[in-house]
Amino acid sequence: MSESSAEAVANAATAAVAASAAGAAGGWRRATGIAGVAIGVVAAGAAAGVALERMTVGRGMRQKARLALDSAGPYGSLRGMPGKAFSDDGTELYYEVDDLDPEAAPAALGPRRRRLFGRKAPAPVTVVFSHGYCLNQDSWHFQRAALRGVVRTVHWDQRSHGRSGRGVAQGRGEPITIEQLGRDLKAVIDAAAPEGPIVLVGHSMGGMTVMALADQYPELVRERVVGVAFVGTSSGRLGEVNYGLPVAGVNAVRRVLPGVLKAMGQRAELVEKGRRATADLFAGIIKRYSFASRDVDPAIARFAERMIESTPIDVVAEYYPAFNDHDKTEALVHFADIPVLVLAGVQDLVTPSEHSEAIADLLPDAELVLVPDAGHLVMLEHPEVVTDRLADLLTRTGAVPAGATVKGYGSTSSTAQPG
Repeated sequence: MSESSAEAVANAATAAVAASAAGAAGGWRRATGIAGVAIGVVAAGAAAGVALERMTVGRGMRQKARLALDSAGPYGSLRGMPGKAFSDDGTELYYEVDDLDPEAAPAALGPRRRRLFGRKAPAPVTVVFSHGYCLNQDSWHFQRAALRGVVRTVHWDQRSHGRSGRGVAQGRGEPITIEQLGRDLKAVIDAAAPEGPIVLVGHSMGGMTVMALADQYPELVRERVVGVAFVGTSSGRLGEVNYGLPVAGVNAVRRVLPGVLKAMGQRAELVEKGRRATADLFAGIIKRYSFASRDVDPAIARFAERMIESTPIDVVAEYYPAFNDHDKTEALVHFADIPVLVLAGVQDLVTPSEHSEAIADLLPDAELVLVPDAGHLVMLEHPEVVTDRLADLLTRTGAVPAGATVKGYGSTSSTAQPG
């Protein structure tokens, strides 16, 4: 995209924000349309080949294909024992627990079984998975399938995502913060894993949530956390990310996007209708910013698309400003003395791998894994790599005994079946 084109996009989006102030229904429809075009043009300009793909496959055929993938795709179908936690502002947080297989439990606990204050064995290690922005707990599908019965796991939905309730504080007009997400995670741990050692796993915003937890509850990390995995995340400076756009394009987006999102969030119902009408365009954009490899299973791409589509536009809008304020670099010191995995896709356009390298530089004993041909949703795109390194981390923490069998995790190639 040329600088003049980017400026044109910026001007159009700015006009959309200005038009939105009028508040009339007709004005809102026009504003939403202009904003959608503005953002779409910028994103499409960065996504070479998306337009060609849209043109060469008929719209009706794409709709039928999506329906077929929705009905046949098994991704996100795993369920555990449900539970609810409540954050400090009263927000209801939904989580699920996958317990140890009773037959596997003795081996998982290791050879040194002992009685401790009348208990037959110490509390098992619990692995708590935190998902990213506009996703939900199902984004860990492959890792969850692989670890079922091998280790106790907790999967939860961040506030206003998935099956969790809308943020109570946000309903009162308070902005969302990464610090709040850290307190949400503490509430989930208190409810789902009140005792015993913990391994924390976070992707993108989930990794930031883990950092916020450590920043506010360092004693919890010191006393109970035995391992951490940061996947495709950042400790700060997200305002410098260019999302694969040319300088003029990214400057245009930064200038207008916060206002556009805020305006859209205030008229969510109208925007959601337009969002459904432009599903084809945004499917290509979602794929561009989620994956890097060409042979991703269409069912996986559609699975990611469904998760992102299910996040209401007003939730997208209320979260966005929090990322520019995120800076938890100093909180990383709390993980210095425990096993840490830092993993990222080399072609991640949302949280570039340089951010993971920066985390690893501050934690010199951490294992740094950079996955070629991988984008932001690396745990879905290359689940075999993520699960392998996560299993190794769990072995190092003692959560999984050496030699334990981690079940098949599948692949996202078009010829493979999910694990």
